[in-house]
Amino acid sequence: MASFYSTQSCAITDPRAFEPLPNALCRTSLIMRVLRLLALGHPNLDDHWKSLQSEQAFETIRSRLCSILTSTIATASVLLAISSVFISMSSPVSYFDYTLPVPYSLLFISLMLAMIAMLKSGSSMICWWHANRHWTREQLKQGGCFILSYLLSIVTPIFFVGLSLHCFMFAMLVAGFSSQSMICRAATALWLIAYAVNIGTILIEAMWKYATSLYQRLTGSM
Repeated sequence: MASFYSTQSCAITDPRAFEPLPNALCRTSLIMRVLRLLALGHPNLDDHWKSLQSEQAFETIRSRLCSILTSTIATASVLLAISSVFISMSSPVSYFDYTLPVPYSLLFISLMLAMIAMLKSGSSMICWWHANRHWTREQLKQGGCFILSYLLSIVTPIFFVGLSLHCFMFAMLVAGFSSQSMICRAATALWLIAYAVNIGTILIEAMWKYATSLYQRLTGSM
């Protein structure tokens, strides 16, 4: 998981203009740290707070986040189109029947989640494009529910896209394992193994990044 921030993009030319991270943003729960890792690439808000001290750094971060939301909309659009095709058409081959009750229900859920992801991504992008750096910084100082909504505006669209994608994949897996063809079941099993390996790699990378960030924070405060 790549970080959105770098020390160069968040550098403050005038040291006197730098404002330290408020205490309300330092003491947070495990859930908030996980949300920050998913939304910003770090379990803490140090780098993001630095970006709020500079107009140029804030514009860079806003452009990157809007680019991610644009990619989310594109992914949701593809899932919406594919799910619509599968729902509206019967299987062209007899050995791969995705019109069974379970796969068909998962495809329908994937369709609905993709629509929600598109709506949420669009609304989040509008909010970010009209975000004001000074107002955002003042709201973050207070902590509370604003931080949660702030992070969820980034995480929620990706979450719905991920759910939509997994519902589609599980629909294909159920249809594949329900097939009467051995070749189809074998191909589905290989696909499931590849999926498990990729998910495991992503989780290990995320846990490593989370542990590294916490270690750096602890050693830096000593």
